[in-house]
Amino acid sequence: MDWMEIVSALALLMFIIVLLPATRNMMKNSAKGTLADWMGFVFPVVVVFLFIMLLVKLV
Repeated sequence: MDWMEIVSALALLMFIIVLLPATRNMMKNSAKGTLADWMGFVFPVVVVFLFIMLLVKLV
């Protein structure tokens, strides 16, 4: 391993150590989604997926 890989591994480890407590706090205190919120997310994803499938079929 050269010095760049070691520095990258240390940076990744530091990100995990610093961000893990903040992530746990955000997940613990996050707002719960309603069915309408989830449909507002799922509908555009399905539309994009179907559009991509249409483009694949046209090729």
